[in-house]
Amino acid sequence: MEPRGADGCFLGDVGFWVERTPVHEAAQRGETLQLQQLIESGACVNQVTVDSITPLHAASLQGQARCVQLLLAAGAQVDARNIDGSTPLCDACASGSIECVKLLLSYGAKVNPPLYTASPLHEACMSGSSECVRLLIDVGANLEAHDCHFGTPLHVACAREHLDCVKVLLNAGANVNAAKLHETALHHAAKVKNVDLIEMLVAFGGNIYARDNRGKKPSDYVWNSSAPAKCLEFYESPWLSFLVAFRRRHAGRVPAPGKGDISGSTLVISQVGGCYAPSFS
Repeated sequence: MEPRGADGCFLGDVGFWVERTPVHEAAQRGETLQLQQLIESGACVNQVTVDSITPLHAASLQGQARCVQLLLAAGAQVDARNIDGSTPLCDACASGSIECVKLLLSYGAKVNPPLYTASPLHEACMSGSSECVRLLIDVGANLEAHDCHFGTPLHVACAREHLDCVKVLLNAGANVNAAKLHETALHHAAKVKNVDLIEMLVAFGGNIYARDNRGKKPSDYVWNSSAPAKCLEFYESPWLSFLVAFRRRHAGRVPAPGKGDISGSTLVISQVGGCYAPSFS
């Protein structure tokens, strides 16, 4: 049996389970003067609500950097977990606040907390903050952290169409063909009908023939004759092996129909009778 406080509430890991306190409210609203007064009067900065939200969670989720600073300086537990298992760093990344993320990391927040839910990197990709994504990667974030609902951070960034985050992840070495129920990031790009995403993923080695748990390729999720369909049709053309070999030889990307200047050679892709034909000039 867990110990109880005088008011009958269970005593949690970081304090009594209570309703939202004035400290929570001040932290969430960014009322730094009131928060400072509460701390100086002896208010507990580690009290948790019935869903295990600490004032530091509340401040981080709203991107209240000055309140985060006050709470950390007053002894707030930097890696406290809420009922979902998320830490304040997860919440700061969800808010897209680079200031809060830097503060939490400077106080020792774990960039790869042992979670069964979305990691801080997932949350940064979800919010679309490429700056937060880059910072987390710089301090050792796991590029292949896997969430049972979202998959990898790359899956999240593609599903939300955050191209800048996708680019940062791929340049950092994220596995472009990582699968969630056999579904790759390219499946997500096809589902959201985003040609720029499709081209970027293919350029980094995305497998256009990968099949998900329904047996479908990315091209099965686009509308016939749409721009994404034509893009995938191009990459599935009989010339694909030629283009892939050319890309590998010149360490460049496979160009879309048109002209592409790769490593000093110009590859011209022309459409003849519904087929794509490459030539050099």
